[in-house]
Amino acid sequence: MNKLKDTDIQAAIGWVLRTGVFLSVGVVMFGAAIYIYRHGYDATDYRTFKGVPDFVKLSGVVNGMLTLHGRAIIQGGIILLIATPVIRVAFSAIGFVLEKDYLYAFITLLVLIIIFASMLTGHAG
Repeated sequence: MNKLKDTDIQAAIGWVLRTGVFLSVGVVMFGAAIYIYRHGYDATDYRTFKGVPDFVKLSGVVNGMLTLHGRAIIQGGIILLIATPVIRVAFSAIGFVLEKDYLYAFITLLVLIIIFASMLTGHAG
């Protein structure tokens, strides 16, 4: 059986990062095209506050993406771009476990737990 090399894991992590960035750029461009098609000639009225849009929450983003609202699709692409490095950390943890480098796997999993705890509680740093 072939032993997993560090270069193989680095190549997989690089692929995850490239794929995440390209996919998020594609989603944002698709959303921008829809938004410009539907609202390209709308005049903006800055004197009235229209409130917070529905796609601020994750459920609103998903619903807006399913109904092809341009701004929600753009927001989904940005969320995907933000999630890309988090996915990279998860892949790094998997790579360290496969290499049997348990100290780095533990540290990486600790970083991942801190990231998720910050996301769930709303506290940063």
